[in-house]
Amino acid sequence: MPISVDPASHGRPRAASLPALAAVLRGPKDFELQEQSSPAMKASELLIRLKGCGICASSLPVWEGRPWFDYPLPAGIPGHEGWGEIVEIGHRLRRLLPDLRCGQQVTVLNDRAFAGYVTASVRDVAPLPESFAGRPFPGEAIGCAMNVFRRAAIREGQFTAVIGAGFLGLLLVQLCVDAGARVIVLTRRQSARKLAESFGAEATFDTEDWWGNSKKVVEMTGGRGCPRVVEATGLQFALDLATEIVAEQGKLIIAGYHQDGPRQINLQKWNWRAVDVVNAHERDRRRVIRGIADGIAAVEDGRLRVAELLTHRFQLDRLNEGFNMMVDRPDGFIKGWVQL
Repeated sequence: MPISVDPASHGRPRAASLPALAAVLRGPKDFELQEQSSPAMKASELLIRLKGCGICASSLPVWEGRPWFDYPLPAGIPGHEGWGEIVEIGHRLRRLLPDLRCGQQVTVLNDRAFAGYVTASVRDVAPLPESFAGRPFPGEAIGCAMNVFRRAAIREGQFTAVIGAGFLGLLLVQLCVDAGARVIVLTRRQSARKLAESFGAEATFDTEDWWGNSKKVVEMTGGRGCPRVVEATGLQFALDLATEIVAEQGKLIIAGYHQDGPRQINLQKWNWRAVDVVNAHERDRRRVIRGIADGIAAVEDGRLRVAELLTHRFQLDRLNEGFNMMVDRPDGFIKGWVQL
């Protein structure tokens, strides 16, 4: 996706208006604000004024505190779903990439995005269409959903179970429905089940009685189970549930981020059913950026409805409140984001 030139700017940088504020995680559940000095910028980098950043469930352990974390964290961490605009362009980039312009709206791969400004390599940004101006767009999270979907290889008419209906799960529900799959959603909250149904899920089940409802899913599929099962919670029970409902020769796609200890799986069942297990996480930044670009296209052409999933907005000084809400997950909550 090329970055277009603003003829009025002639590719020249626009001065950034520093200072700004950044959030510092001083200790468990203790974000504090500090004034952010001007980030050191290389000649081959961009300076980006952030407009917002998503609050990701994968950041809960570091916010809650674990013995293996050292505090305080560097300013802006663990924000990694930022978007904003280019406000300065390194002189080397201005010579090599004249299509870059100040004022360009972008989403950025950077793990210090709970802050006013970040620097980034041009390889770590994805340009946003002008129609997205003023709209929140946590590109990294949306790119994750696109890459999970690509690796799941969903087929038309295929029973596909999605376990977990948070932000990631509900994005995947939309993508799978658009692909013509027969989507079954299993999640704890009634409001999330209703939202999944509004996106076209054929059936939804509670996970409080996941064992009993796993039997209903198998029954619904004629006793065969689901050829595709996407686990999108990062929790042990979801792996157990996925094992019960995946079909022989099916794919079990692990999209949830499992980070708070070892997991146990029934390998005998996986062996017997000849299940393919897909760890649908990406570490190649080029693939992540590709996923973000695919997500931008999916929003533009109407395959993804993102705005209604960004249910709660917070100012930076209320970041602890945003994390608390992610823990409590009241009815109606899907994803929070910080306005910067």
